[in-house]
Amino acid sequence: MQAYLQLLEHIMQNGAEKSDRTGTGTKSVFGYQMRFDLNKGFPLLTTKKVFIRGIIHELLWFIKGETNIKYLVDNNVHIWDEWPFVDYLKATNFSEKYPRYSEEWHEKKKEFIDKIKSDDDFAKKWGELGPVYGKQWRKWESPEGEIIDQLGNAIHLLKTNPDSRRILVNAWNPGESHKMALTPCHALFQFYVADNKLSCQMYQRSADTFLGVPFNIASYALLTMMMAQVTGLEYGDFIITFGDVHIYSNHFDQVKLQLSRTAKKLPMMNINPEVKCIEDFKITDFKLEGYDPYPSIKAPIAV
Repeated sequence: MQAYLQLLEHIMQNGAEKSDRTGTGTKSVFGYQMRFDLNKGFPLLTTKKVFIRGIIHELLWFIKGETNIKYLVDNNVHIWDEWPFVDYLKATNFSEKYPRYSEEWHEKKKEFIDKIKSDDDFAKKWGELGPVYGKQWRKWESPEGEIIDQLGNAIHLLKTNPDSRRILVNAWNPGESHKMALTPCHALFQFYVADNKLSCQMYQRSADTFLGVPFNIASYALLTMMMAQVTGLEYGDFIITFGDVHIYSNHFDQVKLQLSRTAKKLPMMNINPEVKCIEDFKITDFKLEGYDPYPSIKAPIAV
């Protein structure tokens, strides 16, 4: 993952200082690309420990077409908690009473998550993120009301017409973006087959380089491997192309610490070869071997 460290250095040295939606402030560059050969190891960051179980559960959640955090919360994955929680505080007029990231805010958030887990009706109302990734991947709605399974269509094309240049999945739906808790950052991905090897390129319009990008690389690399298995193809490359790729100002110290570390050998991801349908994968079908990262580095999410 030396390529990732080079990206961090590039942004810190050359990034423009920009304001942003969250009010945090960033250093940002526009237009950057990284490529990973999936035959040379699983591209999981080694200069800090990455929450691989959370990555896998989130990906399975996308594939299921789900948009409510209850599945994630039930599996002790909390990477999407803040968006519905902040919306809940606003809707119940508690935002001023619980200043963001205060001790009281964290206590209230814990109560919120516990209720998502224990109360199905509460979860249905307050755990919903709107028509985010899972909805767009599996249940895109056309103007005529037709439901389109983009991921299913991609699998069909890979099996029947692998030379097609139309094997794409698009999460950027302008007609529904106003209903989403967070408009898609990883907006579009395309599959490509050559020499019986499956490659995937993903375009990410906005990239939180310190917190989000390591997740995004691992998630789409794993998706590519899963898609290769269910379509009878071998592993090719995963390519990630960025639009606005940035480091938040409250992550600068963490980035400096990470850049002081030397990347280690990549681990290997072993997938249960018996699974032949994308919907049949479970968390127990994945085994990461040889992962020896440095300790994790905590940083706040900009919401």
